Amino acid sequence: MSKTIVIDCFPESARHHVDASAVVVVDVIRASTTAVTAVALGRECVVVSSLDAAREAAACLDNPLLVGELAGDMIPGFDLANSPFQIAARADLHRPMILLSTSGTSLISKAGAADAVYVACLRNYSAQAARLLAHHDTVALIGAGSRGEFREEDQLCCAWIAASLLRAGYVPKNPLTNDIVERWRGVPVAAIGSGASAAYLRRTGQLRDLEFVLEHVDDLSDTYSVKMGRVVRVHETTVVTPTASL
Repeated sequence: MSKTIVIDCFPESARHHVDASAVVVVDVIRASTTAVTAVALGRECVVVSSLDAAREAAACLDNPLLVGELAGDMIPGFDLANSPFQIAARADLHRPMILLSTSGTSLISKAGAADAVYVACLRNYSAQAARLLAHHDTVALIGAGSRGEFREEDQLCCAWIAASLLRAGYVPKNPLTNDIVERWRGVPVAAIGSGASAAYLRRTGQLRDLEFVLEHVDDLSDTYSVKMGRVVRVHETTVVTPTASL
């Protein structure tokens, strides 16, 4: 049987890929980058899909750090926005993070029916590709999307991961998957700086998050999975082959 790869977008799409042996959630700006950054530093990360779920999780944890946004705005009563730059700068790693976002954490929640769910971003796209090649025959890469758009940064990250699988003989499940890989072939990461998500960060004074994303590319060699509502590091040594050149 052929090994397959598909690229899709939006939380609602997760239900179409429950039969995949792995679903990879990609929300580069910003939820997956925030989650991966927190866990890479040693912080516990609980992902939730609603304010009520955030409150329930907070009641069960010791002095949690509430991090998130809804409709792009920081949530009243939360400690931080959904910011990888801000979470990377904090020293209070003993405080568990509860992360809520408009699209990213909703997608993580909806993808939970799959056998394996990973959270990936530009920081670990090569490691994620290597993990998929080693362990999964049917793969769905799903961008979180925002305001009805499959954002450029998520397309690029999905394309870079998918390119490694296609070179290894995986078969694209639809023409869109090939089209996205071809669109981003050889495109520098700086190209996402002209997208709608980047424009929003500039407009709202959150430029440091954009700079963080652009400056932290392929600098982590671990992968991160979702277990019982938590993003956790996959404890396995993986030989990573760089895939920056498509």
